[in-house]
Amino acid sequence: MAVNNTRHLVNLALIGFMGTGKSSVGRLAADQLHFAYLDTDELIQSRTGRNIADIFEKDGEPAFRKLEQQLVSELAARQRTVIATGGGLPANPINLASLKTHALIVCLWASPEKIWERVRNQTHRPLLCDPDPRLKIRELLAVREPFYRQADVLINTDLRSVREAAQQVVHQFKSAQSGRR
Repeated sequence: MAVNNTRHLVNLALIGFMGTGKSSVGRLAADQLHFAYLDTDELIQSRTGRNIADIFEKDGEPAFRKLEQQLVSELAARQRTVIATGGGLPANPINLASLKTHALIVCLWASPEKIWERVRNQTHRPLLCDPDPRLKIRELLAVREPFYRQADVLINTDLRSVREAAQQVVHQFKSAQSGRR
């Protein structure tokens, strides 16, 4: 997918479903690029003093999504930042459009089986508090896939190590910045 040459790519945004490696790949890519690292979920938790599961439980998902949208609008002022987003953040077209004004958007993708393998022992995932979490993963992936596919680049992390995925992300970013894509 070609990146519009008029975009000013000063940041790198990682989107994708939970368990695809956004946080671990993002930190490593930020180190390699000598960029700051920002995780939207972590920043929301820091600002609210609450964890995401609590926000979902007490205020509901729409309240959390509003916090996400407010944060994303602030990110356009950042430069030289790798932004790891929450899994549902790109499902809001306003968020995706805002990120595209200043960041190369890379979607990390994994199969539902690999995602389940990676997240099944994690308790901080509110959307997996479901009687059939594997089915929930499949359902959410189906809903979010059209948004994820709007990324500039898709990278499958099923068979890539964190280091390999980060190297691919950095390569894609540098290529996009120089207009070689």
